[in-house]
Formats: sequence, structure tokens, C-alpha cells
Amino acid sequence: MDLPVPGRGAIDLRHLVLDMNGTMAVDGVLLEGVAERLSRLGAVLHPVILTADTHGGLAAVRDKLGIDAVILSSGDEAGQKLQVVRRLGPAQCVSVGNGANDALMLKESAVGICVVGREGAAVEALLNADIAVTSIPDALDLLLNPRRLIATLRR
Repeated sequence: MDLPVPGRGAIDLRHLVLDMNGTMAVDGVLLEGVAERLSRLGAVLHPVILTADTHGGLAAVRDKLGIDAVILSSGDEAGQKLQVVRRLGPAQCVSVGNGANDALMLKESAVGICVVGREGAAVEALLNADIAVTSIPDALDLLLNPRRLIATLRR
């Protein structure tokens, strides 16, 4: 996904890094509208779910979506998420999250989107994001409609 952003330059997104709980799922259950949007986005971005699987819902979500997932070990989840972004290439990542442990990946990614949803959002995540939205469907819709994303990011 190539984004020519006025005042910022060209952004070449290839990977969509998603926090699971609090962002795309609540209590381990995938939120409505996420599966359909991710299916459509899979044609242009490689989605990856990052989760400690706190609520045990990853298997069902992964089966439903059929996308890559990384299960984080207990301790330094923020650092583990950052390492995934670095391995994928930060300049080609758009990351979506809501928690304090998402702040580093949001900051390092070419585009960081903070979702202020049902669980709220950590101030640190919000301050490290490029964009804040009120739901995961809103975040994914920005990617499905790149002109909206460009309009929000332009300087």
C-alpha cells in the first residue's frame, strides 16, 4: 500500500501489526466487523496478531481469520512487540493498539494507530500514535480507504 502523504513523503506499507485484546477483541472475543475488514485488507497488507492470549481466545480468532499470530511470553510484552515490528521493517508497518505495551510499536511503525475503544487506551499509547480512532473498524476503514489515511496524516 503506497501512500503519498503531503509534507511527510511516501509511505510504503506492507504489514499490519495488530494488538489483540482491547484492540480487535474484548475478553478474547473478536469484535464485530473485524473479520470482514481484515479479509479485504489481506489483499494489500500482511496482517499479524500480537497477543499474550490473556483471555485464551487466540485459537478461535486465528481459526476464523486465518492470519499469522505471535504469542508473547510473560514479561516485557512491549519489547517483544517492538521486536516483531523491527523484524518486519518499521518503515513498512502500520501498527494498531491501545495499551501501554503497544506504545513502542506504535511509535516505531511508519504509521501508529491508537484505538480508544471499550477498554480505553493508555495515555502512553495515545501519545506515541500518529492517529487516534474510537474503534477497530474505524482504524481498518482508514486502511481500506487510503485517501482518508492520507488526509489525516498530511502536514
